[in-house]
Amino acid sequence: METLRIIQRFHALFYTPQFVTLHLGVLEQEGLQVELNTAANGAELSATLLRGEADLGLSGSIRTLELAEKGSRERLISLIEVNSRDGFFVLGRGPQPRFQWADLVGSRFILFAEAPTPWLCLQQVLRNYGVDIGAIKLITDLPTAQAVEAFLRGEADYLEQGQPAVEMLVNTGRASIVASEGEAVGALPFSAYLTTPAFAADHADLLQRFTRAFYRAQQWIAQHSAEEISQLIAPSFPDVEPALRTRVIARYLQQHTWATDPLLREEGFYYLQDILAGGGFISQRYPYVEHVNAEFARDAMSGQG
Repeated sequence: METLRIIQRFHALFYTPQFVTLHLGVLEQEGLQVELNTAANGAELSATLLRGEADLGLSGSIRTLELAEKGSRERLISLIEVNSRDGFFVLGRGPQPRFQWADLVGSRFILFAEAPTPWLCLQQVLRNYGVDIGAIKLITDLPTAQAVEAFLRGEADYLEQGQPAVEMLVNTGRASIVASEGEAVGALPFSAYLTTPAFAADHADLLQRFTRAFYRAQQWIAQHSAEEISQLIAPSFPDVEPALRTRVIARYLQQHTWATDPLLREEGFYYLQDILAGGGFISQRYPYVEHVNAEFARDAMSGQG
């Protein structure tokens, strides 16, 4: 068995396709096993890959663009699309069936502080609806636990958060989902497996085998229920109550959060760049061919890899 070292940005149900891959037996069919670690932040994940201390990183596709924007000589590339939707939600205090994005004007809004992409995506939505972002009282520096506590103390009107915090708050009646960012933003390559060009060139067979395994996991997800998926990945989430885990997965399935194949497509890549440019994260467009190696995905999908 060959070992593939993966560093992930979060240990999260948002990355369910990875955990299906780990528990389905598809890696063993390819003679692979995974050593999994979690980065403290995005910079650590990128640095770990660039130092050669991990082989693949599961993170926002923006990491490759971030390096380019900084003028770095070192590069990362995306190989496999994992999440095809923003997985974050806007929570309010009580049911708001007539919620409109303009309702955020003048409100106190706690943003998700641990990654840039959710807020960048949400800014795109607000721009589309003509909402004055400067008129929202943003709270930008609270980690998840503190953000939830502040919201529950009444220090904000709205909260941007991911799972399972969202489902926990909704299930206990302490918050309601007023908007799904995934539905509002639409399809884009939100998360992907990243590596260095050198590792992709030197370990093509290893990466092709992993891509084949991952694609089989994606196909399995498409054919199984939230309950079955939840049961399969339970060993990776022993601290998440089974019913809660299943509700999270069901909501993600409902909004088509996960890619159904490994190919990170060109149109999605440029849509992501439009969002990042609109939020000031990048100042120009970067070529798809320099940031995405789609050959492993295409070969896996065609059965040639």
